Amino acid sequence: MKARIYLDNSATTRVDERVIDALLPLMLEGYGNPSSIHTFGQLARAALEESRPPLAGLLGADTRELIFTSGGTESDNAGLWGVFRSGYRPGNHIITSKIEHPAILATCRALQAQGAEVTQVPVDRLGRVDPGDIAAAITDRTILISVMHANNETGVIQPLEEVGGIAREHGIVLHTDAVQSLGKVPVDVRMLGVDFLSLSAHKMHGPKGVGALYVRKGAKLPPFMTGGSQERKRRAGTENVPGIVGLGTAARLARERLGDMGSRVAGLRDRFESAVQSRIDGVSVNGSREHRLPTVSNLSFERLEGEAAVIALDLEGVAVSTGSACSSGSLEPSHVLTAMGLRPEVVQGSLRFSLSWHTTEQEIDEAVDILARVVARLRSRGRPAVVQGSQEGRVS
Repeated sequence: MKARIYLDNSATTRVDERVIDALLPLMLEGYGNPSSIHTFGQLARAALEESRPPLAGLLGADTRELIFTSGGTESDNAGLWGVFRSGYRPGNHIITSKIEHPAILATCRALQAQGAEVTQVPVDRLGRVDPGDIAAAITDRTILISVMHANNETGVIQPLEEVGGIAREHGIVLHTDAVQSLGKVPVDVRMLGVDFLSLSAHKMHGPKGVGALYVRKGAKLPPFMTGGSQERKRRAGTENVPGIVGLGTAARLARERLGDMGSRVAGLRDRFESAVQSRIDGVSVNGSREHRLPTVSNLSFERLEGEAAVIALDLEGVAVSTGSACSSGSLEPSHVLTAMGLRPEVVQGSLRFSLSWHTTEQEIDEAVDILARVVARLRSRGRPAVVQGSQEGRVS
């Protein structure tokens, strides 16, 4: 059977073999409850605590500033709801951007139902937030700014350091969703100036179902899951020890590979884009080419329907995703590309190709060959109708 080519690493990544080697013993032998005082429990507790330093090192944080969660969505919810409920300053106003992940946008809608006022600032045609728009949106009732570090559809990196400076100047809490950027580009919580940061293991070759929330020392965050005293009494419940060990191992590997991500993987992305544009006409790159992750290429193809292309590519053995998401059985255009001001037909013809540390040059070259054939075949069938709507749902 011909090997399949996986270019959907922004959705999830393959679990690294060394991560599996690290977490497997915690399922087979070190299966004690980390809250138990006997030897089995203490061995599990030691494994859990030894997983904090690698993750803290990847973030430039202190180990005491990490709360383990079930993943990015829980971390986003915990951060936003926690700030809203903390009462650290009077107010109910939250500022975010129009291109945030649904885990942020849906949470903001839920907060609105509880009395929050939410402002969504726009992005420019390159997919970047203007820090000036953030500053202009601040009122005396603003309690939180939440802007993602890098977008999950375009890979565009936001000017978070500038936003962080604005937040500090006004004494406002800053949260960022760094699920897509961590492990691909350097992330330093001190330099970024964030108070809260969400992350997930499965975006950087760790297991699914585990993540963390960085909480700056001194930042107020009430318990968001009550019960036991786990995770500094903020998230009760028996910890996912194998998953946490997998996260810690993935963080260590990611830190070792950062240089390679910025050179070799970025080079593969550029090689892919150059080859596609030289062999297929009517192809444009969506988003900033200067400020973006080394792993993401979001391309629009004239006279192409993205969903049909995803299916056709899958039949040929290539896994990619589209700028549109399938939610509740209906096709709805990407809210990210729409916010960037792209025409509906451009949005509909967009595909996201996302690489990882494991992606090879041979895979890239084979993917280009297959893509060229698929696009030619689909275009020969005629121009598709444009689908209208708005995106919603957890598609990363």
